[in-house]
Amino acid sequence: MADEYFFALTLKGKNTNEVWDPEAKGAGAEDYQGGHKLIIKQALLGPGATEGEVNVIQVEAMTWKDSVKIPIATLKAGGANNQVLLDLSFPDPPVTFTLIQGSGPVHIVGHHLIGGPIEEFDEMDEMEEEMIEDDEGEEGAEEEEDDEEPKSKKAKTNSVKGKTSAKNNTKAKK
Repeated sequence: MADEYFFALTLKGKNTNEVWDPEAKGAGAEDYQGGHKLIIKQALLGPGATEGEVNVIQVEAMTWKDSVKIPIATLKAGGANNQVLLDLSFPDPPVTFTLIQGSGPVHIVGHHLIGGPIEEFDEMDEMEEEMIEDDEGEEGAEEEEDDEEPKSKKAKTNSVKGKTSAKNNTKAKK
């Protein structure tokens, strides 16, 4: 089961950067099945942003092949562009956020997902194996019940016929 945590950072001043790298902080991916994942949902200007100034946020992250640097948001205080909704997923740390233009403050908000501890996945594997064994046992029991079903239907049919015959016999006597 993955754990989900609130993530936020603030960039203040041109060319300031923040690095998201939980593995460098001692939370290694080898301890967790599924590792770490960062999801960015919003970027917005703080109340101290300079009116009319354009702020550009750039991200540096790994693709499947190499590292890429790309702007992800352009924000301007005093207008409709003071915040932007995003849906960016970064499955591999590190991720570097840089304010390449403007003085901010720019707040970046999202979720940090952490895969469950490896021991938890080992326990889940054991539970799955037990469930498979239980299912196999239940299937065998169901097959036995299927074999018995025609016998019980016959018994019910016989008893119903017996009652019907008795009623008919009673009516016939009157």
